[in-house]
Amino acid sequence: MKKYLSIIIFTIMIISCGKKEENFEAFNAEAFAYDLDNYWEVNISTRIKGAKEYLDEENKKYLYALSFSVDLVHPDSTIEKNKFSFAHSQQSDEKLRDLGLEAQFELDSTYRAGNYKIIINIKDEHSQKQTSIEEELVLSK
Repeated sequence: MKKYLSIIIFTIMIISCGKKEENFEAFNAEAFAYDLDNYWEVNISTRIKGAKEYLDEENKKYLYALSFSVDLVHPDSTIEKNKFSFAHSQQSDEKLRDLGLEAQFELDSTYRAGNYKIIINIKDEHSQKQTSIEEELVLSK
């Protein structure tokens, strides 16, 4: 009886220690803007973990595909949806723990100095999972 109980406990331990799928999430977001007289140059970046890779067997490369859009929240709380969007693809010789996303876009001179917020909406094109992250964006002279 003890022998069977030991086998059952050992089997449960192996199953529970199996590879768990990592959450798809964004972290370490940054946003800043440069005043270039007639417009603002906005730079954003974030890191993503849990993206699903596709193995290109022929070329022995791991492929990643993400898309993201940026919503801009104005100081008066109005929201501009999809102010900027971008598709990101990356290949690697090995599986990556996390990916970096960077983007740059412009806001014209109608955008006044103030405290804005950006919402980065990210979608993993392989798993169809989605996540988002918010970061403050200060436009200042």
